[in-house]
Amino acid sequence: MEDKRKNIAIITGASSGIGESFVKYVAEDKGLFGGSPLEEIWIVARRESRLLELKEKLSDDRIRVVPCDLSSSVDKIEDLLKQEDPRIGLLINCAGLGKKGPVADRPAGDLEDTLDLNCTGLSVLTRICLPYMISRTSPFSRKDGPRIINIASSAAFLPQPGFASYAASKSFVVSFSRALDMELRPQGIAVTTVCPGPVRTEFEQLATDGKSKDFTGFRKYVSADPGKLAKASLRASKAGRHMFVYGISQKALHLVSKIVPSYWIIRMEGAALNKAGNEGETAK
Repeated sequence: MEDKRKNIAIITGASSGIGESFVKYVAEDKGLFGGSPLEEIWIVARRESRLLELKEKLSDDRIRVVPCDLSSSVDKIEDLLKQEDPRIGLLINCAGLGKKGPVADRPAGDLEDTLDLNCTGLSVLTRICLPYMISRTSPFSRKDGPRIINIASSAAFLPQPGFASYAASKSFVVSFSRALDMELRPQGIAVTTVCPGPVRTEFEQLATDGKSKDFTGFRKYVSADPGKLAKASLRASKAGRHMFVYGISQKALHLVSKIVPSYWIIRMEGAALNKAGNEGETAK
């Protein structure tokens, strides 16, 4: 028996950066997600005005603005799903945040916000969406089944002094997503974990509390374009890839993290952080 429910996509973090780029490419995509084309695209973020601007810019009647702060609650999305009972052909968890600096120098609330959004928000929203992705008639094949894309980071490969809670939260995303992909294989649902390095968005400015807008040093030369990343990630998801490390430099980092003892690397990172901190104190 054919499932006649409306087929939708849900994209979080859609007000800027990678999430905004995903909205653009998903709107352009005419392919099948969960066996049929997308009939609605729910774009989710805190900043409603930015979502409305994006909807107007793309001029796509399928786009539905859903303002919601995922770090505090996913109840709004859960209530909408219960009311409308759609099928979810595509879920992209793109919302995330991080604050740079030693743990002792950051307010406790920054750590809590990072974990609430990057870990709890992502995993709870995914759980809420799963009943609307699993077929009520027969399991999908992995080739044409629904898809989940979770945006992690190459920061997940190693602990990062000076960015500890963010790196740890992205390690959670990688571990959670890879296990979930195995759990959902019998239902034909593919989970793709995306691990980019630095991406040219407003993330750096927010992470440094406005102190730095652009990447510096080596990171400036390896930073990725959010549009190219979103397009490549969507392609990797369609291919059923369980993990997608974006960029040659990040693939090299991933390989190094598997070969070189992590303690050696974080010792060097810690030394660099301490040196920068001492130089800052001297400058004062």
